Amino acid sequence: MSSDSAAADMISERARDYLRGKRVLVTGACGTVGKQLVRQLVERFEVGSLIGIDHNESELVFLEERYRGYPHARFLLCDIRDQAALLRETRRVGVLFHAAAYKHVYMCERSPLEAIQTNVLGVQNVVQAAIENGVARLVFTSSDKAVNPPNVMGTSKLMGERLVTAAAIDPNHAGTVFLSTRFGNVLGSRGSVIPIFREQIRQGGPVTLSDPAMTRFIMSLDEAVRLVIESAVLGQPGDVLITKMPAIRIQDLAEVMIRDYAPRCGRSPQDIALEVVGPKAGEKIYEELMNEEETRRSFELERYFVVRPAMAPPFVDAPPYEGPRGGSVTLPYNSANVEPLSQEQLATFLNANRLLEDERD
Repeated sequence: MSSDSAAADMISERARDYLRGKRVLVTGACGTVGKQLVRQLVERFEVGSLIGIDHNESELVFLEERYRGYPHARFLLCDIRDQAALLRETRRVGVLFHAAAYKHVYMCERSPLEAIQTNVLGVQNVVQAAIENGVARLVFTSSDKAVNPPNVMGTSKLMGERLVTAAAIDPNHAGTVFLSTRFGNVLGSRGSVIPIFREQIRQGGPVTLSDPAMTRFIMSLDEAVRLVIESAVLGQPGDVLITKMPAIRIQDLAEVMIRDYAPRCGRSPQDIALEVVGPKAGEKIYEELMNEEETRRSFELERYFVVRPAMAPPFVDAPPYEGPRGGSVTLPYNSANVEPLSQEQLATFLNANRLLEDERD
């Protein structure tokens, strides 16, 4: 076993030991990330009890049915905009994973107040509930959209990060560890490009590209959520942990999907055209997970970059982290600065994660 693998296994085991027997709450339990958090916490991490909250009644019923054989898992109607309800449901909770959010850029742009009420005021409600009920650790799941945000959704996620960090460095909140995680595209999730490309291929094309030069980070849902869970024990107060991710060209993704998916739905790859339609408003050519300003207060770990709070003590006073620490960060972490996967590597990734199948559980 390599030293890197050994270090990763050690962190996983530490997370398992920490979470074993604890009362854990997941907000947004019906979302893509929330569902996977619930699955891993219940099935892999041996939590004492799991509470999943959401305002989606029908999906909660489906979750209740799926985990019928796990009596320690409960699913409740609760809107994070309702502070009184959050205060009630977070009693005796030890660890809280906050995944509830509005995530679609264009919906948030059209309804900015709704985005603010959930992604900003809702985060503050969660933070306040954690403080008042003595939650030991709160992990906020953020997004690449929070970096240099050109839109309402990204700005609201950045504000969520700031609220979590502000709570972390407030000396009056010393009883709770607040931290954020930030990651990019989870391929195959609702709203990601893969379901869109699949449907376009099923319809016979064309498959639409914003720009042939566009790049993005990618990660499987399983891996992204495992790293979120591990960050609960690895991260320090106020830090933003950025998961390291491979990068791809979106054109390569489209070409690989046409080649490998079209035959599965009775289409000939030669008959599926690629069409460049131009970037949408606010859409970036490359994906950013750390901007230039943040590099000055960041350092590198094996699987993460760590961004220290701007108002925290200097870098030299940063608390210890598991495993070896790299040197100072000199380049912003974005998909233009990372060598993209080849088409062969990308095809292997897609098949290994069952992303070319029509329906994923």
